[in-house]
Amino acid sequence: MEGEGNVGAGAGATVGKIFGFARAMKAGVGSASLRLPDSPVVVSALVVVNAVGDVLDPASGRLLAGARAPSGSGLEDVRRALLDGRWPGAAPKGENTTLGVVATNVSLTKAQATKVAQMAHDGLARTIRPVHTPWDGDTLFALSTGAVEDPRGVMLVGSLAAEVVAAAVVRAIHAATSLPGLPSARDLDAAGR
Repeated sequence: MEGEGNVGAGAGATVGKIFGFARAMKAGVGSASLRLPDSPVVVSALVVVNAVGDVLDPASGRLLAGARAPSGSGLEDVRRALLDGRWPGAAPKGENTTLGVVATNVSLTKAQATKVAQMAHDGLARTIRPVHTPWDGDTLFALSTGAVEDPRGVMLVGSLAAEVVAAAVVRAIHAATSLPGLPSARDLDAAGR
């Protein structure tokens, strides 16, 4: 996972800050790519995960990283806490923005690229909860090299974009390494959660 995790903008990325930074965890930058079988179509994503909420694996529903339990052992599960009426009170301090870019070789107009970026946000919704809060500035961009013409265009690329964004978010969590006071998902896995 060279070039992922704590590199570049991922160096300062954290998640799970909804109950305060003291209970946050280390996150980072991740990437993912899909090439359709028997097709030249490629869709890739690069995402820096720096969210107020938790991150989960969309395939299993398992929490990967986020707000740690008050004891410091294990995860709080922000969704469950909010449903139980536990509220953080004040807005979390610090900057919280998950940023990403989706790139494809399928030719897209400016309006089509905007729609692909919009559809790609589904990947954030599959992996980060809560997402798009008033305390997050979540933004995804889309671009195209224009090398491939494909009649499936926006529908195909947008659907794949959501998949690669979700995969990139998960990779960002798995690639991150701890910093003093900020454990990573690797630390929780090593401790048996």
